[in-house]
Amino acid sequence: MNPPSRTLRADAARNRELLLAAAEAEFAERGPDASVADIARRAGVGKGTVFRHFATKEELIAAVVRPHVSALDEAGRRLLDAEDPGAALLEFLTVAGGQREQRDLSFLLNADDAGPEVVELRERLYDTVRRLVDRARQAGAVRPDVTGNDVVLLMCAPNHVVSFVKDPPPDLWRRYLGIIFDGLRPEGAHPLPVPES
Repeated sequence: MNPPSRTLRADAARNRELLLAAAEAEFAERGPDASVADIARRAGVGKGTVFRHFATKEELIAAVVRPHVSALDEAGRRLLDAEDPGAALLEFLTVAGGQREQRDLSFLLNADDAGPEVVELRERLYDTVRRLVDRARQAGAVRPDVTGNDVVLLMCAPNHVVSFVKDPPPDLWRRYLGIIFDGLRPEGAHPLPVPES
């Protein structure tokens, strides 16, 4: 028989996982304005349980975003040493598209109440993207006027476009990633009409 403290810890761990799953689903459906009450209801726990695990909504958002952003940043950092910088950038964008196919939570990175931890995670990821783009640009794999910020903004585009299609095939986003990547290549590129903001 398990001692009571061990049972409580197991219940608390289970509740935390239920809350994170419910928060992720609720944020994906309702955006950053999803309420703590709705998250608690979806998890099948009381609102007080949410605040026992996460003192603020900001902490909850950080807990939801952290594993996604960290995994993407780690993938990008591993690719910084790849021999072919163009292939590395395409692989990174493919990893990003695959992650967003599961559930796109990228809007939480810019949420007003995302908090300092999310801002730090976001800036670290964006720095990795900029470094990948710089390497690809220096190798001549992408057009010389493309910036890291351009690619940061384009990361979500393949999945965003597919969201307008009713019942899309699961890999349809890859088609639009291919179009985007062709647009990044230097062959046949025309000067961009508007400077980067």
